[in-house]
Amino acid sequence: MMFVHGDNIASKMGDSRKYNDDISKAFLAEIKEEYDKWKAANLSLQGPFAETDEHDMDILKQRVDYFNQYKDFIDQQHYAENFDSRSNLHSSVLEEFMYYLFKDLVGSYSSSALIGKSHSFKDIFFMPKNYSDMVKKPHARIEKKDHDFVIGAKIIASMHCAGNEQAESIVIEVPAVAIECKTYLDKTMLEGSSTAGAQLLTRNPNALYIVVAEWLKLTESVNLKKYQVDQIYVLRKQRNTDREYRFLPGYEKKPVHLDVVVHLFNSVRSHLSADWEGGVSFGLERGFLI
Repeated sequence: MMFVHGDNIASKMGDSRKYNDDISKAFLAEIKEEYDKWKAANLSLQGPFAETDEHDMDILKQRVDYFNQYKDFIDQQHYAENFDSRSNLHSSVLEEFMYYLFKDLVGSYSSSALIGKSHSFKDIFFMPKNYSDMVKKPHARIEKKDHDFVIGAKIIASMHCAGNEQAESIVIEVPAVAIECKTYLDKTMLEGSSTAGAQLLTRNPNALYIVVAEWLKLTESVNLKKYQVDQIYVLRKQRNTDREYRFLPGYEKKPVHLDVVVHLFNSVRSHLSADWEGGVSFGLERGFLI
């Protein structure tokens, strides 16, 4: 799913059991109107691409401005109080922003590349009913892990047992970059992300695993070095404040900062364009393996 926020709005508008009161319907119509403008503006804006260009900074600034404008609109108090965090209405905005940020970079490599929310490959195992069944068909089962945003490849494989042409097809989504999107990041969330990052790197050692949050809810006592993530971005450069306090007079909500988004984009672009050469033989030539 590329337009995950738009899909969230559409599902709410089409739900006859929930959000069907007059206030919710009116709010969703208002949000949908602004969302369509945000989506159209981002789709009409092209870049940045795989090759660096002198206009990259201007394009990224425009995307960040679009994001700040739309997020400020949807984060208004009356919308926040009507659609709680369980609805994922507000959190899905960041996920869709990741698509707009990287769509043309990824498109530079392939129009069929994997991009967006993903049920990514985690592990494979085999579950035949008995040995007689085992020698006839693989009975492969793919264990998957949901990631908020992935850049990668979709692999289609066919397997069959030796001496038997009864094949079965499997589809696996393999990330080159996985990004977890958080409204705010606390220690429990970071621990979960670290576990997911370690699992991802076990199966795909060339992957880049990143956490992107708007706000931060970590104390100085947290040792960031022990967590299996490549980078943590806090877009607003601000500590988390509970939602109800953000609407009090005097609260300063910092914007999403352009320099943070630029660093994120350049890190991903550098990773996708890098030479991933590695392994024991490659390391042996240098004399150091890792």
